[in-house]
Amino acid sequence: MSGTLVSSKIGEPYAQALMSLAQQNNLTDNFGEAFRALDTLLAESPEFKDFVLNPVIKNEDKKEVLKKVMGDANPYLVNFMMLLVDKRRIVFLEPIVEQYLSLLRKLNQTVLAEVTSATELNDEQKGKIVEKVKGIVEARDVELKATVDPSLIGGVIIKVGSKVIDASLRGQLRRISVSLNQ
Repeated sequence: MSGTLVSSKIGEPYAQALMSLAQQNNLTDNFGEAFRALDTLLAESPEFKDFVLNPVIKNEDKKEVLKKVMGDANPYLVNFMMLLVDKRRIVFLEPIVEQYLSLLRKLNQTVLAEVTSATELNDEQKGKIVEKVKGIVEARDVELKATVDPSLIGGVIIKVGSKVIDASLRGQLRRISVSLNQ
């Protein structure tokens, strides 16, 4: 069994418990915003990620840093993070965050569209992509996760679930090359 599968299986009950707590207290979106910010921080700061997930670092130090990072987040969420540290489950923070955000998207009838573009997208471009994805998958709302890959040369690649729309210049050149080689 792969490490990712094990992590997601361990993270799932924690995410479900947190979702249940959030629903009881009408805090689902509040927790979602905090987890999106935390997910971004984990992705963009390898130092923070290494610090929090390192089993050698003292729990008290992790708690102190997490409290500062969480700032004025809901006390339930801060207590949840402290519980993860105490139970030595903080190493599963990423899968828990991913699972919670997935549950939140299901609850809100929202799909996740992973968009890779050659350059940074502006708000108008993001809006057009959201409308296009809404039309394709018939979702109430779309959450964009944008990344930049200059090797695309131009255009975008949009991934929604198992669907992939390759409208990149690199993809078009590859298709032309394949058709010429036949």
